[in-house]
Amino acid sequence: MVGRQYDCLINPLGAVRSTFEKAVASGADPTSFDGKDWGVSDLFREYLFQNDAVSQVPILTHSTIKWVQANSLVRFRGMIQDMLGNECYVGAYKNEGTWNTNKFTDVSQFPMGHSPDTRLWDRRLLLCVPVPGQNLWADSTSDGLIRTHAMSANQEKRQRDNCSVSAEVEMQDLNNEMPDSPRAKKMREGESSPHDNMAEAADYGMSMVPDFDTSNFQCLVKIYDTPESDLKLNDVFEFIGVLTFDSDVKDDKKDENELGNYFADEDLVNLPSSKVPRLHCLVHRKLSLNDFVLSSPTLEPKPDVIKGLRESLLHHLTLVLGDDELAARFMLLHLLSKVHVRADSIAVGKLSLNLTNLDKSSASVFNNRIDAAVKNLLPFSQCIPLTVDYLNTASLAPVKDYQTNRLVPGVLQCAEGSHFTIDETQLQSGTLNSNGVENTRLLRDLMEFQKVEYDFKFYKMKMDADVQFLIISEGKSNILPADIVLRFHPSAAGAVGTVDEETLNAWRWYLATLRSLPHSIGTDMQKVVEDDMVAARQADRCLGTQDFNRWLTMGRLMAASFGETCLSPQHWQMVKEMERLRKDRLK
Repeated sequence: MVGRQYDCLINPLGAVRSTFEKAVASGADPTSFDGKDWGVSDLFREYLFQNDAVSQVPILTHSTIKWVQANSLVRFRGMIQDMLGNECYVGAYKNEGTWNTNKFTDVSQFPMGHSPDTRLWDRRLLLCVPVPGQNLWADSTSDGLIRTHAMSANQEKRQRDNCSVSAEVEMQDLNNEMPDSPRAKKMREGESSPHDNMAEAADYGMSMVPDFDTSNFQCLVKIYDTPESDLKLNDVFEFIGVLTFDSDVKDDKKDENELGNYFADEDLVNLPSSKVPRLHCLVHRKLSLNDFVLSSPTLEPKPDVIKGLRESLLHHLTLVLGDDELAARFMLLHLLSKVHVRADSIAVGKLSLNLTNLDKSSASVFNNRIDAAVKNLLPFSQCIPLTVDYLNTASLAPVKDYQTNRLVPGVLQCAEGSHFTIDETQLQSGTLNSNGVENTRLLRDLMEFQKVEYDFKFYKMKMDADVQFLIISEGKSNILPADIVLRFHPSAAGAVGTVDEETLNAWRWYLATLRSLPHSIGTDMQKVVEDDMVAARQADRCLGTQDFNRWLTMGRLMAASFGETCLSPQHWQMVKEMERLRKDRLK
């Protein structure tokens, strides 16, 4: 078993070296390992997932960074904000006739010398950040902190159990350490080894932690042996790997203690190792909205469970919206919407919603209630106060800065499934400057086409997005023409009441699960829908393709709200009735 050889949690580099040595001993050519895995990923996947050890790995956040030890195994959940190209490093080399590897490290554990048997490999660099707009309940900070404390409490026992082997591995590392390496310096200066005992290990780890910028927490993730197509900008991933943040490692690539890292571009002067932690990724997986929702064994997509959750959530939304039941029904469909397919320039599945008839006095009450409700239900949400001053000064589009070779993020660079609430109730007359006009266009394009334009100075590139837009305004928004315009008719503003966490988790699961259901329309229903559309067109010549597409989207979402994948006559009738009531309000 893994535990009898090394501790993957505290000494992951020991596992890397051991598998490398076994591969070389079996006759494998270490010079052919560039871009290939010699069994490390399989080892850690088995340890983490088959042995259910992933819950023991601390989550790296701005709060937990002060507790986590360097060179230990950590998890980082975040969005890929920028791709920084490739980095070359000394991947394999011979030391006194023995092959060694520097994979998954920033600093060589053994002297490299000037051996001709040296191989340069490369790895990808990703700048990752916590997901923009991530709400507190979906944040793993407190969870990771608790796990870190629990891990520290249990490490001493595990350390005693594996004392002989762990000590042997550690002593081997120290005896072969480069004389001027950061860890060797610490040993000579009399600092305790992290494996002397776990109480001292916590102090050792904390003393090594640099002064990170917790208000803008970033993580430089180094990716190995992964196709470029597997990782895309703005995707949300969980990276599990070796944490390094050694402040003794200089950013000068000529430093003798470094591996000789060379970036494809200029040095990342704004990302020194003393400010941004490095994570050498061993295992990664793409996350969906469901991964941010607390799962419960009692929640299953059964008709009676779905029906109960739908009714209770609708009741809650009705209270939030001042007993406006029609608004609550539209809000439910809006929260379930997502882009399912793209046909030419049309993003099929989106359903933006514009609630009108909110003056400043009513907006001061309901805007906060709506914003709080959305934050409690969705993992990622942001509220934008749309004013002339905001449009003129805000940086909405990501822009490439060629001096730092970095992508400067904008407000609209966000993860899939994000929700934007646009508050137009404070909008007053004024003059838009060129930036304001451009920001208005960016918002409209994102809402209508689900695309964000990235400014690379010499050219612009539109990238696909999948976000929900809720516009709150006094009259119909002229800046952001939504798919659904509903005149808001609250009849009361009573207290919503406190909702227990178990119920909230059930609603979150309901929204995250049902929004991804497949959908189809049977042959008989297709004929019914077509006949109804023809009749509606004959009655109102103003109806067009956009209206019919909206009805079909509403039909899909109505079926999904009941946990069903096929449009039924009952669902279609409910959609038609909602549309009739909505139009009556607009008269």
